[in-house]
Amino acid sequence: MKNTRIRPGGLEVEDCGPVLIVRLDGGAQGVMGLAMADALAGLVGELESDPRVKAVVLTGTHPGRFIGHADVRWLQEGGTTIPAMARGMTSAVAHTAATVRNMPLVAPVAALTPLGGAMQLDKLHATFMRMNRCGVLFIAALNGSALGLGSELAQACDVRLMADGDFFIGQPEVLLGIPPGGGGTQRLTRLVGAHRALMMMLEGRPATPAKALEIGLVDEVVAPEQLIERALELARYLGARPREAIRAIKRAVYVGGSMPLEDGLHLERTEFMAALSGAASQALMIQYMARTERDGDLPLYQPGVFADSLSNGHFPLNGNRTVG
Repeated sequence: MKNTRIRPGGLEVEDCGPVLIVRLDGGAQGVMGLAMADALAGLVGELESDPRVKAVVLTGTHPGRFIGHADVRWLQEGGTTIPAMARGMTSAVAHTAATVRNMPLVAPVAALTPLGGAMQLDKLHATFMRMNRCGVLFIAALNGSALGLGSELAQACDVRLMADGDFFIGQPEVLLGIPPGGGGTQRLTRLVGAHRALMMMLEGRPATPAKALEIGLVDEVVAPEQLIERALELARYLGARPREAIRAIKRAVYVGGSMPLEDGLHLERTEFMAALSGAASQALMIQYMARTERDGDLPLYQPGVFADSLSNGHFPLNGNRTVG
């Protein structure tokens, strides 16, 4: 592959200009373990400060799996470090782990204690939330099946495309005596509705590509040989929109959408005001007003102007300039 870097943890990163293709190599069984979770966290951290990258396409290297599911040994061994305790106490441990993980001098030592497993889980959740809060678009190109954590990683992406075929996606954790732990109880519920998500998780039965499309778990079902091409096309199209606006929209939807209405509207106001003063939005609005004065009508009511704006990702600027 051209311009490809192999990163520790099983990430193959191919540079396609403003879009990165990240191939997830989970070994012979296509699973995600701690090393891949840490590598993904590192990549997301880099993307947050790299204005050149507009979108990321995530796909698997296994011929029939996006990510099969989490490495069960990782989960099982993590479970042995957690002392038997009442549910209220585990809640306290989870809160403590989140606090300690952000204390650089304490975290390395705490990772060797029973807090270690809880800290790993907190970091995984934080990685997915950073994906939801940043101005980079994440597109899951599911080249095959995705169970458990594989499904949850796809749910954490902004767009999900799934290859057509004898594949499936879902949360079967109940069959191993545990609930979803990578965000599935929350994100699946928001994608397909509370009762449908509940029944899928209680039974543990995954959905076929056609069913996943029907219920809104994936956005498109694509012929396998066209999957990456379609994902790149969508990444370039949506990624052409101003990054600050994308960041604001994602934060308002992912975070504010689960708040009470009044709190969600407050978050929307916050994101709106932050974006309103940005260089990109100011340039676009000034250009829009000038075009309105020149034409004597609202430009976005002109079909050709609207089509150009959608294609370019923003209202046309003089000199074919682009915005970040």
